[in-house]
Amino acid sequence: MMNEKLAKELAHKRTKCMVYTRVMGYHRPVESFNLGKKGEHKERVKFTEKKCCG
Repeated sequence: MMNEKLAKELAHKRTKCMVYTRVMGYHRPVESFNLGKKGEHKERVKFTEKKCCG
């Protein structure tokens, strides 16, 4: 409930966020993807590379 109230109060300060992803060697905005590609992007598994012990 509190988060909704805060979000409404600060709505005028929000800006659009462009998300880019690397496709075939270059970066493209996800916004420009067709419906199928957007679905594929949403299903991707994200991972964090672990630090190597050496």
